[in-house]
Amino acid sequence: MSIEQEIISWDGKSSSDIAEVYNRHCNNDVLPKVLIRLSRKTELQKGTTWVLKRYLENGKKIDPYDVSELVELVPQFEHWESRLHFLQCLPFLAIDESQQSAIELFLRKCIKDANKFVRAWAYNGFYVLACQYPEHKPEVLQFFDLAMRDEAASVKARIRQIMKKGF
Repeated sequence: MSIEQEIISWDGKSSSDIAEVYNRHCNNDVLPKVLIRLSRKTELQKGTTWVLKRYLENGKKIDPYDVSELVELVPQFEHWESRLHFLQCLPFLAIDESQQSAIELFLRKCIKDANKFVRAWAYNGFYVLACQYPEHKPEVLQFFDLAMRDEAASVKARIRQIMKKGF
């Protein structure tokens, strides 16, 4: 069965089932390219982004061209889980200077998302962006300050974790 068929068959809930999909395909050198291509289909985005996140969490890398393609796709992510998975991928990605504005626009939309997990990881995304491009740091600190006054407890907890890293 192809990875596309496996992701289509996934119930969208079982993390152990999607982990098995990853385990069956993780040694495929073109896996990131396949996942990014499949992410063009809305019905696959939740699964493809989960598998890509696991791929990166396990220390594997994706090439700069694939990062560019992924960044271009991000505005099309309709499911909150897909946006969350991409946000969780950001610490593993080298953001090219030409991608800064697209990432920044996406992060600005995500800090207004209805889902608190997406918002929490959007703040983390701003931290990642500011670590790679320090000119963003003053504004990111302002975002954190406002969030610590107005955001949900889970978002505040994420920001406290970020601040413990040193910024």
